[in-house]
Amino acid sequence: MASLTPHATRRYAAEHRGQEDASLGELLSTVTSDVQQLLHQEAELAKAEIREEATKAGKAAGMFGGAGFAGYMVALFLSLAAMFGLGNVMDLGWAALIVTAVWAVIGLILYRRGRTQMRTVSPKPERTMQTLKEDMQWARHPTR
Repeated sequence: MASLTPHATRRYAAEHRGQEDASLGELLSTVTSDVQQLLHQEAELAKAEIREEATKAGKAAGMFGGAGFAGYMVALFLSLAAMFGLGNVMDLGWAALIVTAVWAVIGLILYRRGRTQMRTVSPKPERTMQTLKEDMQWARHPTR
């Protein structure tokens, strides 16, 4: 799905120079067909990029879910073990509070890492935006 590059534009113009006797309607039809094809290709490129980014976001969300469940199970049993272990040397209430504070710090670290990874997902189709800019420049100056 490539758009017309400046090289392709010059080649296209060279191929069609001999058609001076073509009617204005034929030329307009050719240009309209080419523009429609170009717009179709750009739409397909945008769809492909959006699918790619959605897949990355879905994988990241799945990882968040799996990590959350596993973390919950580990936190539950490890917290109980630590709390009862500390309960042998101090009041059980204080032991529970210490364990809770440790898990709060771990939760903060996991949240920050997940947020950093989610920032790498781009909702905007960058390559399509670039080719659209090139197409606009070509449309303004098709002979360059």
